[in-house]
Amino acid sequence: MDTEQLLAPEDTSQLGRSRADVLDMLRAAGGPLGVREVAQRMGLHPNTARFHLEALTEAGLAARETEDRESPGRPRIGYRAVADGPAGRRRYRLLAEMLTSLIAGTMPEPGRAAEEAGREWGAYLTEQPPPYQRLTAEEALVKLTAIMEELGFAPQAEAGDGGGQYRLCLRQCPFREVAEHHQDVICALHLGLMRGALARMRAPVTADRLDPFVEPSLCVARLTERYEPGEHQPGAAGTR
Repeated sequence: MDTEQLLAPEDTSQLGRSRADVLDMLRAAGGPLGVREVAQRMGLHPNTARFHLEALTEAGLAARETEDRESPGRPRIGYRAVADGPAGRRRYRLLAEMLTSLIAGTMPEPGRAAEEAGREWGAYLTEQPPPYQRLTAEEALVKLTAIMEELGFAPQAEAGDGGGQYRLCLRQCPFREVAEHHQDVICALHLGLMRGALARMRAPVTADRLDPFVEPSLCVARLTERYEPGEHQPGAAGTR
């Protein structure tokens, strides 16, 4: 492991498209913006907007402000861009390595623990459809692809080898350097993330497995369309 790279400060200029757009919007706003305002203006789910705002705050690029109010109720929390930029440099890769090694070295089933954490966060970052609304497999795949795009995976969905089979090609891993040393934890986390998102959508699709680094910069998630009892499956023999 390269200690110099591990201790190198984060390059805050590399925010990713969505997060950089959120920061630009905060800079252009006349005052603090709430999570729902940001979500509406950016076309994001509120939890995803909060995820980006909190990350910008942790990076020192934004700050939280609590609204003073005399009426009863919870005070409104707004976010504004910090004019002078980050105060001090961040070293999140070191934190990621420390926490990942803790999970890998002390938990009896680190992969299962990481997948469960991924499921929780995948559900948290995903919008649930209205009651009784049922997504098609294609619609669910589009939504899943959008979520993974927001998180920086540069995904591309494509049909698999058979009917009801899909591949989600992840061409950029946001945690690649950590994943290279701890695939059992990081890749399980990402698989759980997708499974949690699909479960939250009540999607007729399951994420079967994640094949890490099939190419130097490519991981592939294998997904399968599932069917309720009595539904017609592609390729199934019909009745006469």
